[in-house]
Amino acid sequence: MSSCAALSERLWAPELKTASIQPNLDYLTYQGKSGTNDLYWIAPKGSQPRAISARGRLVNAPANTNLSVLCTQTAPFSHATTNDVSEKWQVTVKSNNEHLTGFRDRLSFRFFGIRYAPQPERWTYSTPYVGSGNSVVATRHGSQCVQNSNVGSEDCLFLNIWTPFLPKDGAKTEKKDLKPVMFWIHGGAFTSGTANDPTTDGASIASRGDVVMVAINYRLTTLGFLALNDGVTRGNYGLADQINALNWVRKNIRDFGGDPGRITIFGQSAGAASVRAMLASPQAAGKFAGAILMSSLGGTNYATTYSRYYTIEEEMGAAGDAILAATNCTSAASQIECLRAIPAHKLASLGREARYLVVDGMYLTNNTLLLNGTGPGGAKPHVMMGHMRDDGAALIGFPNTPTNLSSFLTSQSFPAASLLSSGAFPQPASDNTSLAIFNATARVATDAEFRCLDQATSYAAAANKVFAPHVYFYEFNRSYQTAGWSPNAPVCEAPRTQTHPNGDPSREYFKCHSGELYYVFGTLLRNGLRLRDQDDLPFGQFTLDSWTSFARKGDPNPDEGFLRARGFRSTLSEVQKAGKWRPVSLESDSPEQVRLLQWPSKQVGWSEQTQCNVLGLPLDYYA
Repeated sequence: MSSCAALSERLWAPELKTASIQPNLDYLTYQGKSGTNDLYWIAPKGSQPRAISARGRLVNAPANTNLSVLCTQTAPFSHATTNDVSEKWQVTVKSNNEHLTGFRDRLSFRFFGIRYAPQPERWTYSTPYVGSGNSVVATRHGSQCVQNSNVGSEDCLFLNIWTPFLPKDGAKTEKKDLKPVMFWIHGGAFTSGTANDPTTDGASIASRGDVVMVAINYRLTTLGFLALNDGVTRGNYGLADQINALNWVRKNIRDFGGDPGRITIFGQSAGAASVRAMLASPQAAGKFAGAILMSSLGGTNYATTYSRYYTIEEEMGAAGDAILAATNCTSAASQIECLRAIPAHKLASLGREARYLVVDGMYLTNNTLLLNGTGPGGAKPHVMMGHMRDDGAALIGFPNTPTNLSSFLTSQSFPAASLLSSGAFPQPASDNTSLAIFNATARVATDAEFRCLDQATSYAAAANKVFAPHVYFYEFNRSYQTAGWSPNAPVCEAPRTQTHPNGDPSREYFKCHSGELYYVFGTLLRNGLRLRDQDDLPFGQFTLDSWTSFARKGDPNPDEGFLRARGFRSTLSEVQKAGKWRPVSLESDSPEQVRLLQWPSKQVGWSEQTQCNVLGLPLDYYA
């Protein structure tokens, strides 16, 4: 009783009529933490001590028996804008020579604004932060990094942690009891974004997935990626921050119940480009067990520099020279000292930003991820990657004025003549000419900037055994566009009808960039959004279960025993009906290489191969 009281709780009792305790007991048994005949103390009935068996049977037990304890969990649900951090919910962990006080909500223990690096001098690499024995309040987010519109601070190198499990002594916890770790790198074109985004809150991943999630800030825009040809300012400071944060996690995550040997790095958009760069970086080699690349940009046009890295001279031509000219620092005795005197938010708002990964010789040593088996070495990670069906629809404009397909393709920087003469990208028949032109151009943009190079990356990685034995590939054919970013609205949103006032996902609409995030993180309802139909919730559960399964074992197919023990019936039914998500294979008898993520999901072959050939990005592009 005193053990529960120390947590501001009491012994659990069936008379409380809370949700069934049985899935919790079943999961303890599934994990091997108890036997089927083990007992747990619960609240006494009158003066009679009482226990419950792992099978849910109530029994009387002698009062001096040494048993584990089942307490209530009455902490409130937190929401996108509301966190109850009352002292009764607070919990303190000693880590990195600090006493970090976070809090729990209904789903997880939450630690926000943990410093992983001191504020570095501008355009120097961040260094590891080690505490000085102080007590630190970790119940509020740290500042996001400087970006346009006077947002953020230069003192921003913080991370957030969500965990379902706090060991009594992290250093002594057995490895088998530690949880897999998911290390999230936010997107935002290397110019915006934050680890504090409620869309990517880690509570559901931690609770439902039984993993530890970490989300990090890193320096953005010119402050994070400027390179000059002065022999000193070599760029990639934001990438270096990411690897510094990864090192912090490897050193300290045991204190929060995480296994440093089972870290999966994952990111979306520029976050996926960061994951790709980490796969290429000798500074990150061997430091993570898995990698998930969600909508990794690459190929042609705008996407080029996310997968092909500039030389410093190329970066100067693309951004550095213009930044020096705009700040009157071109002829300064020391250009970098001149730039250090410029206010940070002015640098982020010049209209020309350094946002490019470069070959700096230390963090990146080649201008692309090597897919021929001669990469940076270290243990080979498991890899999963994929895209939204219409990723590129968010990166083009909409033809709001009268035009034709040729003119619109040209306006979006695509080679109209060769694309149209190929016949591979026809304008669909429609009474809405503008929408038909947009449709054809979105197909070009998706293939040219996402699908083709991602498919070629997976194919080459499997062919050359670049990563761990299996590479998994997916395409989302269901989406829920984020509330704060819906380009070309409402084309990326399910059509609203009388029967579906929040949108009907069964009808045709564009499945756009970022449309998977609510599903992956299980944050639809947390962000105050409504389920559009009966499939939104089970599809989100299945998506989260697949991502966290990959974090547990490098395979997105959840174990059926895990699903049964947790009571995840919807995902269990989908796994049994849809069959295995199969890895990329070069075998002629395995033509279905891609998991089409919809409800229900299914296995399909590579798509748009004719179109990828026309774009010069065939499946064997890296062969």
